[in-house]
Amino acid sequence: MRRLVLALAAACVTLFPAAAQNVQQRLPVCLACHGSNGQSQTDGVPSLGAQQPFYTTVQLLMFRERMRVADPMNEMAKGLSDDDLRSFADIIAKLPAPKASEGPVDDARMTRARALVDQNRCNFCHTPNFAGQDNVPRIADQREDYLVKALRGYKDNSRHGYDTAMADVIAPITDEQILDLAYYIARVK
Repeated sequence: MRRLVLALAAACVTLFPAAAQNVQQRLPVCLACHGSNGQSQTDGVPSLGAQQPFYTTVQLLMFRERMRVADPMNEMAKGLSDDDLRSFADIIAKLPAPKASEGPVDDARMTRARALVDQNRCNFCHTPNFAGQDNVPRIADQREDYLVKALRGYKDNSRHGYDTAMADVIAPITDEQILDLAYYIARVK
């Protein structure tokens, strides 16, 4: 399914050059991967609903300038003006927030993760309900697979932020703890 969505996005970019499209014309392609309801149904692709506008603007800027590399995103951001970036961010912020993962909950994993959150003060920057603030992303109820991917990227330095805060925080955390954190954050209520 993910390959199909990425192929669709690539086809849209090829058929309709990014520089010739405005925000409203590009938005359906973005939402095809990231979810029209604010919640991604695509493996490895983050849910964007209710994301902090400033954070989104900075991420789009990083994609546009290839400071953060993910080919579909770099292509989609190509040619966007700063005003376009802010427009996308404002639209995304108004999408519904993603819903927590459903199903039975492993209480032991939740307890271990809560201890890690407290120890590493994750709920300070990301706020107690993980809704984020300003340049700190909303991570509440994010896709678990995406959280694992992002945390591992900060850990192995393959994902660069615009500051070193996440790399510093994640450095001592084990992969097992990353899995617990992602599990918890995807289910936080």
